[in-house]
Amino acid sequence: MLALRKWLLSGLLVIVPLAITLAVLNWIIGTLDQTLWLLPEDWQKYLSEHKVRGLGVLLTLAILLSVGAVASNFVGKRLLGWGDAVVRRIPVVRSIYSSVKQVSDTLFSENGNAFRTAVLVQWPREGVWTIAFVTGTPGQEVVEQLGGGEYLGVYVPTTPNPTGGYFVMLKRSDCIELRMSVDDALKYIVSMGVVVPGGPAAIAIK
Repeated sequence: MLALRKWLLSGLLVIVPLAITLAVLNWIIGTLDQTLWLLPEDWQKYLSEHKVRGLGVLLTLAILLSVGAVASNFVGKRLLGWGDAVVRRIPVVRSIYSSVKQVSDTLFSENGNAFRTAVLVQWPREGVWTIAFVTGTPGQEVVEQLGGGEYLGVYVPTTPNPTGGYFVMLKRSDCIELRMSVDDALKYIVSMGVVVPGGPAAIAIK
């Protein structure tokens, strides 16, 4: 029985990560394949009949590269600026567009600092520590209401699903910057502390 239990656990350790990885990849490919509707109808019919999958990934990459190339030159920037101005004049749409664009610019900009630094903070109470990510600095009005000083806006993710969490503002002196990368920090959070960046520290037992 002990041997069977060991084999079962070993099998789960191999199959579960593989199955989850394949499921996620299948979902991503299926989602990106939705871009194939941009192709001519005859092409779509051919791909559907022959069950060709994965071309949506290449098409999406091609679209992103093409848009990026256009947006990087002078004419493209002028066109994007004109389109941006038009969208911002449309009621309701402008509020949604402005919010989404501000967030995307912050997250994907090369000069942005959002989610590029992992820090240790005391949460949810003093003496209890967790890992958070710096999202920026509060506005001047907020800092004045807090009595001045240096503050950081940080995102405290939940475990094991880091997409949910809390946004809090803490004094810079209360945040301990970590050398570990954001990817390593996310793995640490998602694994609930099982996957330790750099290996677990030795605990002295007296």
